[in-house]
Amino acid sequence: MIVTLIVICEVGFWVLLAAGLGLRYLAKMPRTGAAVLLCEPLLEIVLLVVTVLDLRAGAEPDWKHGLAAVYIGYTAAFGHYTVRWLDGHARHRLAGGPPPVKPPRFGAARGRHEVKLWLRTVAGAGLAAALLQIAVWYVDDPERTASLTSWQGFAGRAVLIHGLIALSYVLWPKKPKGGAPDSAAGEAARRPVEDRAGR
Repeated sequence: MIVTLIVICEVGFWVLLAAGLGLRYLAKMPRTGAAVLLCEPLLEIVLLVVTVLDLRAGAEPDWKHGLAAVYIGYTAAFGHYTVRWLDGHARHRLAGGPPPVKPPRFGAARGRHEVKLWLRTVAGAGLAAALLQIAVWYVDDPERTASLTSWQGFAGRAVLIHGLIALSYVLWPKKPKGGAPDSAAGEAARRPVEDRAGR
């Protein structure tokens, strides 16, 4: 049941996202669209409640509960970022808004961008690890909670691997070819004035 609910939550995330953006920019109902987008966190709350109830009902803690915790942590850390990114593209393509600013591609600016993404991973992994630890304390049986603690290790490894990737961009910044601009501001400077004004 937990795995099925995770799939439902993931599908629901994209359905609510599409509905919210459609209402906001196609139906010209910005407040209704924003209200739909604000319903996104309810999916994680439902998943959390069902997972807790499953454990309270005496279910054996296993990989499904660990996956639920990691999923909740990931969506809490990256859900708003994803919604904001897609909202910018929808505003540009459906409502004639200015093109969304692209992430920096080179130099120190790219390094800072990667570090910010890594901090999101840290936050998501920290939330997942905390939820898993609460479950471990609740069950209070080391022999039955080995699967949950293994997911804590998975969250820690994700932080380490992503951290090494981000660090590589800081220590060895990618350089533009042929003297291209080093940041999103440089990219904006190359656009015509009419384009930057959104006309």
